[in-house]
Amino acid sequence: MPPKKKVTDTEKVPKAVKTVKKKVTKDVTQEIETITSPLKYEEIHFVDTTKSVWNYSLFSESDIKNFQQGTHYSLYNVFGNKQITVLDTLGTYFAVWAPNATQVSVRGHFNEWNKESHPLNVRLDRSGIWEGFIPNIQKGEAYKYHIHGFGGLKIDKADPYANYAEKRPFTASITWQTDYNWNDEDWMKTRLKHNSLDAPYSVYEVHLASWMRPDKNNEETYNTYGQAIELLVPYVKEMGFTHVELMPINEHPFDGSWGYQGTGYFAPTSRFGNPQEFAALIDAFHQAGIGVILDWVASHFPYDAHGLFMFDGTHTYEYADMRKGYHPDWNSYIFNYKRGEVKSFLISSARFWCDKFHLDGIRVDAVSSMLRLDYSRNAGQWEPNEFGGNGNLEAIAFIKDLNETLYRDFPDIQTIAEEATDWPGVSKPTFEGGLGFGMKWMMGWMHDTLDFFKLDPIYRQFQQDKFSFSMVYFKDENFMLPLSHDEVVHGKSPMIYKMPGDEWQKFANLRLLYTYMFTHPGAKLLFMGDEFAATSEWNYKSELQWGLLQYESHNGMKQCVQQLNNLYKNTPALFEKQFNIDGFEWVDLNHRAEGVVVYKRKGKMAGDDVVIILNMTPVVRENWNVYVHNKSIWKEIFNSDSKAFWGTGNITNNLINATLVDEPTQCYRLEINLPPLAGVVIG
Repeated sequence: MPPKKKVTDTEKVPKAVKTVKKKVTKDVTQEIETITSPLKYEEIHFVDTTKSVWNYSLFSESDIKNFQQGTHYSLYNVFGNKQITVLDTLGTYFAVWAPNATQVSVRGHFNEWNKESHPLNVRLDRSGIWEGFIPNIQKGEAYKYHIHGFGGLKIDKADPYANYAEKRPFTASITWQTDYNWNDEDWMKTRLKHNSLDAPYSVYEVHLASWMRPDKNNEETYNTYGQAIELLVPYVKEMGFTHVELMPINEHPFDGSWGYQGTGYFAPTSRFGNPQEFAALIDAFHQAGIGVILDWVASHFPYDAHGLFMFDGTHTYEYADMRKGYHPDWNSYIFNYKRGEVKSFLISSARFWCDKFHLDGIRVDAVSSMLRLDYSRNAGQWEPNEFGGNGNLEAIAFIKDLNETLYRDFPDIQTIAEEATDWPGVSKPTFEGGLGFGMKWMMGWMHDTLDFFKLDPIYRQFQQDKFSFSMVYFKDENFMLPLSHDEVVHGKSPMIYKMPGDEWQKFANLRLLYTYMFTHPGAKLLFMGDEFAATSEWNYKSELQWGLLQYESHNGMKQCVQQLNNLYKNTPALFEKQFNIDGFEWVDLNHRAEGVVVYKRKGKMAGDDVVIILNMTPVVRENWNVYVHNKSIWKEIFNSDSKAFWGTGNITNNLINATLVDEPTQCYRLEINLPPLAGVVIG
């Protein structure tokens, strides 16, 4: 029954769908309808069917309140475009936030890009939300918002909440939804064991456009999401990686930004297909037993005309004070983390990918720049916080809320911080005073390790402390060891050419480095191409040098990484306590001149312990003494000098002699043969 009192836009009625007619003027009949939104609330609306845009809303009072307070984490359910039926009429509902606009219209192919013919209705609650239902607009329509902004500025903007966009260089949004029939039930039920901190976590970092192209010499050609299912998924599985990390897949206008200058925070890029095809790729990874991490950017955004910058003619999404709002490193703009609507936008974006696309985690880019007000700024270019420090208190609060929300709603994922400073507690829970990330990139390890391995072996004895330093602090955070895309661009050289010596020594050194990486405490990340020793720096315009695999040296490197992944996954001592001080023990650091270091990795069961012996010099050392306790029978389970890896294969340990040298402590002396520039793992 219709209500007996006068209805308003915000009054609730019992659950029902009723329509009545009421004469408003001589020529206009308004129809009153009860609407139930995806969020399970109901409202009464006046619908004037004579207008080009019908008055319609998906927002409740609680939506508005939470949006403004920065506590609405599913804005993708109400903002953007939604294909729905109103009064038996199929069409599209639009909603956009433009608080300083004086008029907002929808323009697109459907109205021949008319700037004024379809004006949205502004809500009367001063929320700054413009909304409305346009009949007969269906799936696949390109559109933009034409905004009369502050000071009379008139601009066209893409929809910040759209799920799909035109392929660059075109910049319009497209009416589209993310519905998809998933087939990854088995993965979703059991993924906690794959994503937990005591499970093997080996990540293959991928830039989807340049991993492989239909035409390797044409940067305008892309493999589709569907082709990635056929090519990338089986390759990652073959290589033994547990996870794949996709460099930013959200919509972005410029290929040269690698996706880090994004304009679509709720839209997978159309370069490779539509949202359903992207979902199918994630589905395929999951069915192959591989987790998917998304590189996600909340630190800055570009100034492209159709993007977030000066969205309604004012600093809507970015700080107005350019000491906080402008990023000098990337010529981009910094989100205003203090503004509730912006905070709701960003957390909703992160949550969207986990909710709608079943992502297993996000890697948050450039966290250091978010935390520090003085990041890349000299004295006088930044203002201290209210306590006189350099921390951005609003960004810190945002990060904590982000992690708390994601782990609350998706407890079986991981959030990973790219954070390059000594900021404390990055991967500690917020209730312990931390930022709440699950893991943190171990940038110090990466720099020290590369500096060490670049040295001629004769000089490594003088830099052993740099090599061993990471073990002093590895237990301070849940660290991921990253050899990422940043290490093979901008003149830094590919991994193989960072290594000293002749060709054989370069490959031996790189196999040794990877052996150290996969046996060091912590999760692992390796950038595409590093697994087969690419000889060129990464170039986003081309594809990886797949032709190198015809050579034994490069194919051997690929086999080495594959076997290291298998070693890592099948050796509990290498992952069960990878973030625990009890999971590591130095055995021998006292042979600097010989360049031999020995350490133990320990599992939950004493009998699972393994010992790693690294020979940092090109000198063969036979019958090298290693002292261990409580175990007399050992066997070689990995040797980076294997012929299968393009090593010599001459120095092995088929039989390991063990001599009891101290019965009270059950200390045994082992005699190990050490190949040149190689790592040996015994267990």
